[in-house]
Amino acid sequence: MASIKVSPSDPAPKDMHISAINPYALVEAILSKKIDRKSTDSAQVISDTLQTDYDELFDLKYNSVLYAGLKLNPKTNMAEPVSARDMHTLTEEDLETPDLSRIEKVSDLHGIGLKDVGATKVKQAWMQNGKLNMVLHPHALGRTLSNLAVTSSISELVTPFRRSERGEWTPPNSTWQDMGVYFKDATEYNDPVQGAVGNSWLIAAIVAVSWADPNAIVHGSRASERGETKRVLAIQLHSKGGRNDSPTKTVKVNYDIPVNNSSDLMVYSRSSDTGEIWPSLYEKAFATWITGTTSDHPDITQIGSGDPVKAMAQINNKSPHYYFTSSRSATDLQGLVRANSVNFRTINPMTAWTHASDGMYKGSNIVANHAYTVLGWASQGGKQYLILRNPWGVTEPAGLTTYPDLLDSFDTTFWRPTEMLDRGGVFALEAASFKKYFAGLGVAK
Repeated sequence: MASIKVSPSDPAPKDMHISAINPYALVEAILSKKIDRKSTDSAQVISDTLQTDYDELFDLKYNSVLYAGLKLNPKTNMAEPVSARDMHTLTEEDLETPDLSRIEKVSDLHGIGLKDVGATKVKQAWMQNGKLNMVLHPHALGRTLSNLAVTSSISELVTPFRRSERGEWTPPNSTWQDMGVYFKDATEYNDPVQGAVGNSWLIAAIVAVSWADPNAIVHGSRASERGETKRVLAIQLHSKGGRNDSPTKTVKVNYDIPVNNSSDLMVYSRSSDTGEIWPSLYEKAFATWITGTTSDHPDITQIGSGDPVKAMAQINNKSPHYYFTSSRSATDLQGLVRANSVNFRTINPMTAWTHASDGMYKGSNIVANHAYTVLGWASQGGKQYLILRNPWGVTEPAGLTTYPDLLDSFDTTFWRPTEMLDRGGVFALEAASFKKYFAGLGVAK
């Protein structure tokens, strides 16, 4: 078979802040209970808890709390980090709802603080039975959770900004516990699921390496050299320069991970295989390595945003290659995936990332400023598809959001490796739509 011609890679970005917090994990941490990820009711629970309309959660331009600690640069359409002084801690007074019981005419809105009604943004308007209904964005009437405004407990849970030096870090309502076995079975690509911090860049990279090259994942543990009873895992991570990096080193971590005191759910990265903790330990090892701490309890929030392509290389010690979608056709992009695949499945780890904002991101399948694992490619009915996995490990329940050219249900007649995986978060996207929704993809080889 003729080889596939691939264009040269692009220069590495100066810095990337790819990050979107898993809303399912965040809400579970806030409510201290598990939510049904397969139910359409979960969308309302998430919207109510995070105080944001569901269709505005997944795009940075709406200032969603899923991007806490980041802001949109409208000139570059990229996410940028903010400083601690840019963040506002919400109090109970901030979150109070004004009394609307006496509103009888539009001018009455002045009395509750909406001074410039004429300039207030209208999200939606419709006529029903001769009456005009409108949904307004009255930001002056009260504050809600956002990328720059969170409660003190959410700040401790998801942002890197510590209010005080209190010794070792522990997330709110949580303790560090040894929760289970490292592996139950051989490494499976679908095991890692992102938790209540924005490190999709890292979880997508871990999935990519474990899917394309399972042997690159450490498969065992050993007793501590210090004579302690706790087990220790040793993982070698490799320096590739820039932010979120450290000198090449074998990082040793014990099996303690943060667990919610009320629900017994893991707070951050976890496995889709109940009781298995290897994804949590890889996340912990990265936090230990990047922060340089000697503590057994590293601050996971310090690795909230980053570069998914470089992260793959930090795991497998290969070279990161970047390919931006803006300068390539849909055919070129699918050709890149095919060139790194055998039997429709990637053999070199690949990740992709979306634009920070574009007005197209309305649901949890395709999310702005988010990293995905590229699993392979498919061809059906004259159309070319890329197979992707969302590190949230969730496929949005049917009926919530419709993305053209996205398939979230298929079998081996469409993509042969289907039988090898758990379907949570996996979908096929036509190559032309991939070019539209995604800013770039990369490979570590």
